[in-house]
Amino acid sequence: MTTATLTSKGQITIPKAVRTALRLRSGDRVQFTLQGRNEAAIRPVTKSVDEVFGCLRRAGRRAMTVRDIDRAIARAVKARRR
Repeated sequence: MTTATLTSKGQITIPKAVRTALRLRSGDRVQFTLQGRNEAAIRPVTKSVDEVFGCLRRAGRRAMTVRDIDRAIARAVKARRR
């Protein structure tokens, strides 16, 4: 069992084992759901299309080809596995 401590400001650090299992990264949102009187569940909140629309577009930058995108994805996957 993994535990964490609640601060006086009501903050808690999610333990690394839990962050890894839920694939949480800095800036991700989580949702707490009460289950009964003494229990809560935590789950990652997925982003909607509206939240991420246009996030890859940068002024003055050329459009990427499919090949460029595939290479970028491969690099990101490789980096995430380390």
